[in-house]
Amino acid sequence: MSASSNNNIHAVAPEIVLEFLAHTLPFNELEADTLRNLASRCLIDFFPKGTIIFRQDQTQVQHFYLIQKGGVKIYLKDEDGVVTLKDFRGEGEHFGALPIIQGTNMANLNVETVEDTFCFLFPREAFLSLIQSSPKVTHYFLRSMSEKLVKTAYAQLRQHKIAPRTESALFLFSAQVGDIVKGAPKTIAATDSVQMAAARMAELHIGSLLVHDQEKKIIGIITDRDLRTKVVAAGLDYQTPVGRIMATPLKTIPSHRVCFDAMLQMMHLSIHHLAVEQQGAITGVITTHDIMLLQGTSPLYLFREIVAQRTIEGLYPLARKIPAVIRTLIEEGAKANNITRMITVLNDHILDRLLTLLVEELGPPPLPFCWLVMGSEGRREQTFITDQDNALLYAQPENEAQADLATAYFKTLGEKAIEHLVGCGYPPCPGGIMASNPKWRQPVSGWRGYFDHWLQKPEPLEVMHSAIFFDFRAGYGDATLAENLRQYLVRNVPQQEIFLLHLAQNALEARPPLSFFRNLIVEKDGEHKNSLDLKKKGIAPFVDFARLFALKHGIPENNTLGRLQVLHEDGHLSHELYSETVKAYEFLMQLRLVHQLRMLEQQQPPDNHLNPADLSELEKQTLKEAFEVVRRLQSHIRQEYRLGEG
Repeated sequence: MSASSNNNIHAVAPEIVLEFLAHTLPFNELEADTLRNLASRCLIDFFPKGTIIFRQDQTQVQHFYLIQKGGVKIYLKDEDGVVTLKDFRGEGEHFGALPIIQGTNMANLNVETVEDTFCFLFPREAFLSLIQSSPKVTHYFLRSMSEKLVKTAYAQLRQHKIAPRTESALFLFSAQVGDIVKGAPKTIAATDSVQMAAARMAELHIGSLLVHDQEKKIIGIITDRDLRTKVVAAGLDYQTPVGRIMATPLKTIPSHRVCFDAMLQMMHLSIHHLAVEQQGAITGVITTHDIMLLQGTSPLYLFREIVAQRTIEGLYPLARKIPAVIRTLIEEGAKANNITRMITVLNDHILDRLLTLLVEELGPPPLPFCWLVMGSEGRREQTFITDQDNALLYAQPENEAQADLATAYFKTLGEKAIEHLVGCGYPPCPGGIMASNPKWRQPVSGWRGYFDHWLQKPEPLEVMHSAIFFDFRAGYGDATLAENLRQYLVRNVPQQEIFLLHLAQNALEARPPLSFFRNLIVEKDGEHKNSLDLKKKGIAPFVDFARLFALKHGIPENNTLGRLQVLHEDGHLSHELYSETVKAYEFLMQLRLVHQLRMLEQQQPPDNHLNPADLSELEKQTLKEAFEVVRRLQSHIRQEYRLGEG
């Protein structure tokens, strides 16, 4: 069916358009007068399911289309009639911008409705006028066109499942660090005195200087904080050369990276300045202050509060602020991988501060130790509902007396830490996999013994329960202890074929909830009637697949997307399957995050049980496609390990 010639076009009350635009990017950033003017020129059109609105190279584009309700698919058709699906777009998304901006006014793609659809239509002249007069809108549309990769149902999830509270800025995810840097880098020689450095900073009203050597090569950085802590507080002579107190090697970030990456890197390293690098040259410095000026509701505020906290109990309310910070990131367009990375960084800082203060309270440990985090925390994939999964690894005692001291000290540390983490809002692990459990507080030999047992004498049930231990990483303390244990596994796991076979069988346990006719299967009764478990049925199969093949091929990476990337780069995963897997996994994670955030905002404990009836047709379709990818992954496992359907 083709679109009728304006038979269904009607005028629409500007108030209805205004309300919709106020919740839709990028229009919600416009001045009120501009919005009203735009709304007054709007029409509305209805297109039944199956209507072809645009035919590529045939339809003259006279309007910019904003989907008010429903959804469309966008595709290309070549000379042989072969169709390439480019995108699905739903409520709040648009089409028709590119031909108008380029001035061709000819549809470059086919647009067909996948359900009954209403669109707001804005005349070409009105849209062009808006583009020319509003830099923010121009930036938004030009950026969205240059990205090439489409967003499927992400925008719908972001804009309509969560009622916007604040105006979205998108700066964190669109502004490149190179664009934020103002003027040439300010430098000082390594041989100059710290007094000269302080005077130059005061003169320029800045908080840092890059340090260069005799050949003018940048070799480090000195900050106002260095002057306070390393010079004034330490009683150092003011004529001390800058080179003696500078931070080196210099931490850098490429100029093309976005501000979100800079913020994440600074928070991860607990620093406030990053040198910006372009084609091998340092072009300036970006600071946490720069990002905070760009972004009113920034995770940096919370990060600073955590780092500055002087009591463990003071961390309790800070940990509970994390969902509010994450909500803003979802509104601003962050994808699931960015969200989980940010949750992980903030949780890591809570843990780091908590254990730092606890060690100060208990006194120095008798042996070096490492607090291990496992499961989703270990994989850096935490959402709003994450039980504690942690353990304690310490250096091998040299004698019995040292072993007794270690046992007593780490018992107190483990029990107190878990108690405080519960106070911060992190639920205890129902299975007792926590450092408060003596079984999971062990020296190096104890942990090697556990892994040897799981690998060499694998029992199906034990393998299933032990899987999360293989996702460990260092959370606090001596990271080399965790790194050495990881290398021990990387060397030994690939040879353990029986263990890997059991792991493969476990990865096939969670069947995707799709019927023979590709309908979604939900719980028929019980507490979660009419819902499906996004974690067990959706997320877990991707995690299990990535873990299995990473361990099989001796890959030390433990993040799911990271594991998939290395598997692809090393030739163990085809480009097509890799691409489909990443898209499906990210969509499921996004769906899960938005679902949990909505529950938190409704004062309900977040869970993983989603009722498909709450989804639009577009989201249901995308969800089914994601579960189809699970089938493909499990088929891949069966072929690799010669396992039947069972």
